[in-house]
Amino acid sequence: MCGIVGYIGNKEAYPIIINGLKRLEYRGYDSAGFVVNAGKFISEKTKGKVSDLEEKSAKDTLSGATFGIGHTRWATHGPATQYNAHPHLSASGRFALVHNGVIENFADLKANYLQDVDFKSDTDTEVVVQLIEHFALKDGLSGKEAFKKALSLIHGSYAFGLIDSETPDTLYAAKNKSPLLVGLGQGYNLIASDAMATIHLTSDYLEIKDKEFVTLTPSAVTIETYSGQVVERAAFKAELDAADLEKGAYPYYMIKEIDEQPTVMRRLIQEYQGDKDHFHVSEDLLAALTEADRLYVVACGTSYHAGWVGKNLIEKMAGKPVDVLLASEFAYDLPIFSSKPLFIFLTQSGETADSRQALVRVNELGYPSLTITNVKGSTLSREASHTLLLHAGPEIAVASTKAYTAQIAVMAILADCLARHLGKETDFDMAHELSLVASAMESILAEKDQLEAWCNANLMEPRNAFYIGRLLDYYVSMEAALKLKEITYIQTEAFAAGELKHGTIALIEEGTPVLALISDPSVAAHTRGNVEEVKARGAQAVVIASQEVAKEDDFFVVPNVTKLLSPLAMVVVTQLIAYYTALGRGLDVDKPRNLAKSVTVE
Repeated sequence: MCGIVGYIGNKEAYPIIINGLKRLEYRGYDSAGFVVNAGKFISEKTKGKVSDLEEKSAKDTLSGATFGIGHTRWATHGPATQYNAHPHLSASGRFALVHNGVIENFADLKANYLQDVDFKSDTDTEVVVQLIEHFALKDGLSGKEAFKKALSLIHGSYAFGLIDSETPDTLYAAKNKSPLLVGLGQGYNLIASDAMATIHLTSDYLEIKDKEFVTLTPSAVTIETYSGQVVERAAFKAELDAADLEKGAYPYYMIKEIDEQPTVMRRLIQEYQGDKDHFHVSEDLLAALTEADRLYVVACGTSYHAGWVGKNLIEKMAGKPVDVLLASEFAYDLPIFSSKPLFIFLTQSGETADSRQALVRVNELGYPSLTITNVKGSTLSREASHTLLLHAGPEIAVASTKAYTAQIAVMAILADCLARHLGKETDFDMAHELSLVASAMESILAEKDQLEAWCNANLMEPRNAFYIGRLLDYYVSMEAALKLKEITYIQTEAFAAGELKHGTIALIEEGTPVLALISDPSVAAHTRGNVEEVKARGAQAVVIASQEVAKEDDFFVVPNVTKLLSPLAMVVVTQLIAYYTALGRGLDVDKPRNLAKSVTVE
C-alpha cells in the first residue's frame, strides 16, 4: 500500500513530490506528508488526501528546496491521523523517513533499543527512524552505516526513503518485498513506488531488488547489497504515456476506464495476433502448459473472480483441469498438488503481496509459473517463469474494471492457443469473438443514461443488495457484488441462484434489491424461477439478460456474445450500476474508504 516519492537534483523538489503523490494516491489516502531540505528540514503532514496537504502547505517557505521525500498513506499500524502520517522524523530531527510495508518485529526493536525515546506516533515506521538515529549517536556511525545496521535487524516488508540533514546532497533507499524504483534524470534522480509518479520527468528507471541499498545524488546512483557489494544494472524504459494518466474530460478515472474496455479488447487482439490470424503465445509457455497435468490460478479480489471465468475457458476449450486458489490463504496452507502443477498468477499491478508470497513458495518448490499482469517488469512478472501482459494501460481507480475484463480476455487467448497446440477442435474464431465482445461493450456503454436513472431511483437508500446467477453468471455476480460494495458501501453478496433456498433466502426483506444475471439458455428458466421466489418474499428483483434469453419485462438486455465470453459483456452493466450508485450517493468513486489499489502488505 502507501506511495513513496523522493527527489534530489536541480529542480524545485516540492512540486515534483506533490505531483508524484497525487499520482500515487491510488495506493492510499488516509494521510499525506513531505519533508524538503531548504537549508533545514521543512515538514508538513496532514490527515486526509494529498489535496488537503497541498492546501495546507506554506509554499512560500519551500522555494529553493531541491531535495526531499513524500508519502501518501494507507494505515496499517496506528489510525489515520496527522501524527501517524509520514515522513517520520528522528528525535533530534536529523533523519526523516518514509516507508511502505510492515515491520514485523517493531515492538521487539522498540523494547530492546529505544526505551528512552519519546515516540510521537503509533507507527512501526517511527521505530525504524529512531533506531537509525540511535545507532548514529550510540555507535558514532554515519547516516548511511546507521541505516544499514538498522536494516540488518528489521524483519518484514519495506520500501524506505531516508534523508539525513548532515548529508544534504544524498538520498538513501532500500527495499524488501515492497515495490520501489529509481528514476534517472539529467542533473537529478528520483525514487518512487510506481513509475507513473514520475513518468513526466523520466522514462528511464532502475529495478531495485530485495535487500538492496541505494544511494542517490543529483548526478549518480549506486546500488549495493547490504554487505556492500556494488551492483551494476542496466536501466529500462517504462512503457507509460503520461497522457494516459490524466482523466481528461471524465469526472472520475473509473468511468474513463470502464469506457476504455472496448479499446482494450481490440488492443489485445492486435497484441496477441500471430500468423494465419491465430493468436500466439511463446512456445516455451505452451510446452510448460502441455506438460502440466493441472493448472492452479492464484489471485486475490477482482483477479480471483476473473480466475473462475478463466478456469471455465481453459477447461472447456483445452480440456486441462484448473483449480482457483486465494493467494492470501495459499502460502500458509498449501493444498495437495497434482504431480506436475503449473501456477497462473493473476494480478493487475504485479506487486500484490499475498500473490508474491505464494509465488515465493511455488519457486521454492521448483514448480513452473505464469504471471498475467498489467505491469511489465513488475515483481511477479520478474519472478515467474513466464509472463503475459494485459495491455490495458494504467488503471488508477481503486475499483478495477478494465483489468478484470483484460484478464479474462488474456485467459481466453491463452485457452485458445493451448487448445490449438493440443490439437483440440475449436468451433469459433477467438479473435472474431473478442471483436464482437468489444462491439457489445460499446452498445452497453451507449445505454448509460438508462442505468444511471435506474440506480438513482432504486439504489440510493438500500443498505443491502444481492446478485444471483448460475454457472458463468454466478462468477460475474461475485465480481458485481464486490464492485457495488467497495465503492457504494452497500452490503452486497453474490449467490449461486440455486443456493438461495439452502439458507440465504432468509436474508430477503421487503424491498431488498436482487439483481439476477441470466445469459445461459441451459439454466435461464431455473434462474427465473429463483427470481420469482425472492419476489414472493418482497424483494425488488430485476433481470439483466443476454439478448438470446431476454424477456419483455427484463430490466436490461445485453447483446449476444459467445457463451464462453458472456462475462465480458455482462460485467459492464454491473460496473456501471456500481459507478452510478456511488455517484448518486455523493461518494468519491475513485477513492473508496479504507481501500488502496495496490495491496503490497500481507
